[in-house]
Amino acid sequence: MSSKRLLNLRSYIPGTLFILPAFALFAVFIFIPLVYGIYMSFTDYGGFNVKANFIGLDNYISLFKDDYFLVSLKNNLIYTVLFVPLTMLLALLAAVALNGVRHLRKFFRMSFYFPYITSMVSIAIVWGLLFNPLSGPVNQILKAVGIANPPEWLMSSKWALLAIVIVAVWKSFGYYMIILLAGIQGIPEHLYESAKLDGANKFQQFIYITLPSLSPTLFMVLILTIINSFQVFDLVSVMTDGGPGRSTNVLVFRIYQEAFINYQMGYAAAMSTVLFIIIMVISLIQFRLEKKWVTY
Repeated sequence: MSSKRLLNLRSYIPGTLFILPAFALFAVFIFIPLVYGIYMSFTDYGGFNVKANFIGLDNYISLFKDDYFLVSLKNNLIYTVLFVPLTMLLALLAAVALNGVRHLRKFFRMSFYFPYITSMVSIAIVWGLLFNPLSGPVNQILKAVGIANPPEWLMSSKWALLAIVIVAVWKSFGYYMIILLAGIQGIPEHLYESAKLDGANKFQQFIYITLPSLSPTLFMVLILTIINSFQVFDLVSVMTDGGPGRSTNVLVFRIYQEAFINYQMGYAAAMSTVLFIIIMVISLIQFRLEKKWVTY
């Protein structure tokens, strides 16, 4: 080996040593469990003391004949369709409004962000009390403004999932607002100054400058919110326990039920694999469509 090639190899050593701890953690806590979970989905593994037998595609065949799983998938898709656009819209509007605030900007930024760092269990308990159909403040306000028969929220199979979406959006939008606010503040000011000289109003500046310049950040937020929407669990567990009936049972909660209540670890692993594939396919589609609307 020539001295020049040896020197080039040596130049990679410091960088390799720096990333080695992160790579080791990734392998131990993400890659190896992922591979083992996929393997487990082809077995009838039922617990820590039960021998796993290889059963091929039986879990996957049973999965798509399982009405409970299909209902959970449908609920999760409805949750995603509601959660993602509402969260992104509210985060974007709050970021634009906050960017124009001269005073108390830090106070408002902290106020919007605070729910995101608050315990999800605490939030679920408090909102469960707020949504109480008999004595909760939400229905009391609705009655006060003239709605005689307000929704029963968490006690109604029609409204329970929407109630969970409302709580999830309220808790999450502040985090994405901070990301979008950083993106807005990174837009060069001279673009707005040029637009003002050309006679563009605030709305035109938003449409033709802010949105195109913010599209990479919006793309990242879109991916994060979709992944987040398929991982909802704690709100469902605390507020409704998957009910009433099956109206709020989503994929991760269904996986939890099969794995830790029914002890069907192999079957739950098959569900987890399907969830992984769904998220991966959606992410790949987004990256394929990225070039059509994201401007760098």
